Amino acid sequence: MKALLTACMMTFIAGPVLANKVYVSNEKGNTVTVLDSESWEVLTEFPAGNRPRGITISPDGKLLYVCASDDDTVRVFDAESYEELYTLPSGPDPELFILHPSGNPLYIANEDDNLVTVVDTEKHTVLAEVPVGVEPEGMAISPDTRFVINTSETTNMAHFIDTGDYKIKHNILVDQRPRYATYTDDGKTLFVTSEIGGTVSVIDIAEDGTPELTRKIGFEVPGVLPEWLQPVGAKVTSDGKTLFVALGPANRVAVVNAETYEVEDYIITGQRVWQLGFTPDQRYLITTNGNSNDVTIIDVAARKAIKSVQVGQQPWGVVVAPN
Repeated sequence: MKALLTACMMTFIAGPVLANKVYVSNEKGNTVTVLDSESWEVLTEFPAGNRPRGITISPDGKLLYVCASDDDTVRVFDAESYEELYTLPSGPDPELFILHPSGNPLYIANEDDNLVTVVDTEKHTVLAEVPVGVEPEGMAISPDTRFVINTSETTNMAHFIDTGDYKIKHNILVDQRPRYATYTDDGKTLFVTSEIGGTVSVIDIAEDGTPELTRKIGFEVPGVLPEWLQPVGAKVTSDGKTLFVALGPANRVAVVNAETYEVEDYIITGQRVWQLGFTPDQRYLITTNGNSNDVTIIDVAARKAIKSVQVGQQPWGVVVAPN
């Protein structure tokens, strides 16, 4: 009996990894494609408004939020049935957003009006409009939720917005056309990608929250023109050791040692790699490739692309349902 119980327990422990749903926003196709993270098969594709770009999911995995940029709204879908439930006020041309870890509020970059709009996801009301630099895009939130970060593409700054009073407390000048920002899980480092500048800015965060630009990471690939090395999306592993950076028309993801800041490898992807998303266990990294209309699946441990999957027209954003 004891042996049988032990065998059952071992079977449970060694059981198959549960699949997660992967949601990909297709900017030109006006749809969201849904994939299975175990088989990597397309499950379905559904309409998501005009020019869907930023995409995220609620902490409980029940609600899918999509920036319908040309509709000037955020569309909210049931993550299982794909039914549109309601819309949220977003300000004009919402592009990227970040959801508070609690699920409320939602912080939205409005590219056309140089604002960050803060929306109550439960009451469906605007809490604040924060003036920022010209063409805001990238959004991040510090792990302690004290600051929301916005990057302004034309002002070339990372703005640190206090989540308590919605005032900008710090501005950090980075390289040209910053597109994305992401923190390490311990909150000690913020990475900001600059598409035209061709760099990733490393911003150290002091204990009191004060940011300081300490270095910039550059990229060089034999046979690839420097102007094609355009950092856009970025993700850092939960252990803070590895940073992955999408390099746009270079059709590669850079693998950066997030402790020494040395570029250790480049992984070939589809054409014009844009945004990145981890599976919850960080076993896989999914890239959206806008010009080849596919996603690339990267084995994180092996640092190797293992599969390409066709999705909709001009895939832009990606998010994976939580466990």
